[in-house]
Amino acid sequence: MSSTNDGTAPSDMKITINPQRASALLQNISSVQQRVRTAWSSSFPPGTNPPASVPVRVVAVSKLKPASDILALHRPAAPGDGEASSAAASEQTPGHDHFGENYVQELLEKSRLLPTTIKWHFIGGLQSNKCVPVTRDVDSLWAVESVDSEKKANLLNKGRAERNERLRKEHGDRWPQIMDENGLEQQLRVFIQVNTSGEESKSGLDPNSPELLALARLIRDDGRCPNLHLQGLMTIGAIARSKATSPETENEDFITLRSTRDRLAADLGLQNKDELELSMGMSEDFESAVRLGSREVRVGSTIFGERPPKKDAKVLEQTEQEKK
Repeated sequence: MSSTNDGTAPSDMKITINPQRASALLQNISSVQQRVRTAWSSSFPPGTNPPASVPVRVVAVSKLKPASDILALHRPAAPGDGEASSAAASEQTPGHDHFGENYVQELLEKSRLLPTTIKWHFIGGLQSNKCVPVTRDVDSLWAVESVDSEKKANLLNKGRAERNERLRKEHGDRWPQIMDENGLEQQLRVFIQVNTSGEESKSGLDPNSPELLALARLIRDDGRCPNLHLQGLMTIGAIARSKATSPETENEDFITLRSTRDRLAADLGLQNKDELELSMGMSEDFESAVRLGSREVRVGSTIFGERPPKKDAKVLEQTEQEKK
């Protein structure tokens, strides 16, 4: 397994966190969470007291950002801590758990360096030949959000089965305890990606495609995909619609995904349509998504700042590379 029982990373290598950078990241994610709360509250009729708990998950999209940024949010330094923070640090202030990655190789590398208490989301385009490796080798993979074919679903189920069998062999009778201590689950949560904008450059199934219902039934079938759980539907809307979004002009892609979810829930015979989550909304439009019922927003640049070109991105900073 890629971590010790307390969820720390296996290496004793220190991941250096710049305290000023950490402070800025924490302020950014706190601001996003407050904006989510405000948008959630505004979705209720005037005079209504919304629930105290906000059921919207913020996935911090950390693609092309160093491991130190992720660790700074996941394990915030306690007051008085020095500049260097280790993945093997002792008690820390509870931090952010859900992080999203777009590239399989980058996710594999980061998951080997960082604690298994991180709940990884794979949100990028997924090739069939990467389905088994990513689900088999990332122990704390929480969700894959870009499933758009039965072939990929079957391969993800296979990879998760291989991961579960490996952990059983490694830990024997203690396997359930180890899973519980590290917050790991037997089933992998998956979102079906829907192409709500109709753009050829976007992946995902057409909202009216019969393949959507067939794929949902496959994933929910414990006889065929026992290692998967259908968490909901995901979309990446058109950029122009995202930029035009306002409280007065809600995003058409989000409205389409919501109606698609409602129809799919009825076709599946679900008593509660909210059994299928909506994953929609990114940095430019997540407040609109929350107002329209999104239960998960994927926010990157608003938290981490602008990304470097892919060729210049490094999982470890230069000084950490030298220490290796």
